[in-house]
Amino acid sequence: MTSTNKKLFCFGYGYVCDFLGHALKEQGWSVAGTSRDPDKREMMRNAGVEAYLFDDERPLGDPLYALKDVTHIVISTPPGREGCPAYLAHGKMLSSLPNLEWVGYLSSTCVYGDRGGDWVDEYTETCPTSIRGTRRCKAEEQWRTLRRVEGLPVHVFRLAGIYGPGRSALDSVRVGIARRINKEGQVFSRIHVDDIVDVITKSIEQPNAGAVYNVCDDNSAPAHEVISYACELLGHPVPPLVQIEDANLPPMALSFYSDNKRVHNDRIKQELGIKLRYPDYRSGIDQCHEYDQKFGSIYDGIAS
Repeated sequence: MTSTNKKLFCFGYGYVCDFLGHALKEQGWSVAGTSRDPDKREMMRNAGVEAYLFDDERPLGDPLYALKDVTHIVISTPPGREGCPAYLAHGKMLSSLPNLEWVGYLSSTCVYGDRGGDWVDEYTETCPTSIRGTRRCKAEEQWRTLRRVEGLPVHVFRLAGIYGPGRSALDSVRVGIARRINKEGQVFSRIHVDDIVDVITKSIEQPNAGAVYNVCDDNSAPAHEVISYACELLGHPVPPLVQIEDANLPPMALSFYSDNKRVHNDRIKQELGIKLRYPDYRSGIDQCHEYDQKFGSIYDGIAS
């Protein structure tokens, strides 16, 4: 996919959008995005990305100017009690943008709730069992309503646990905060950031407005297995396995163990032709380790 007249705008220019923006800029795209952090906005500008201030209390100062040439929009802002802040502030004006071709909302597999380890796919009814999941469902419905009512070309991506360079089990091990928590039968789905970028770019190439995609790898696995593998790669001692009832986890961390499910990813393969670069956590963690060895880790020198 090459282009010189395409422009991506990201509401919430975070980890995923940073990788996506870099990939599209290499193909000639213009890229813009928002951040509430002034230091991050300065870094974006230094990287050739137009940077704007936006959060749930501060909408874009002049949205028609900021979005006037935009052809593609990604929404990555976390939802609040009332849903997606980007929708609440600017959603209803997006259908008036003359060049808009594609919109992607980055949601989460937490919308499925707890399934006791059973499988879910995109046709499984959403049934969140956490505040995070309930808010994601609300935000999804807001954007999908714009698809139905206004014809906005919305695509929903339900992302599993995101990891990649600088954001993996390797980093938790390096800084000494990695724990191996066991909850019998518990598995998590995850996805490498490079595979997320591949899915989004394939969707841009093959738009299907209204589509919902699960974005995860092929290998749901317990979190403690991932920590063990990261320790082995780094030559660190493997932390002892602690039963969840003895772990004294804070409420936020405990909430991640409330959902147990396996997530089908057939649709991204069959409809978008995706061949995952990292189909399991081992191949993905290997890549992160190779990246750190080549470029250095941001945690180098921090004692664990």
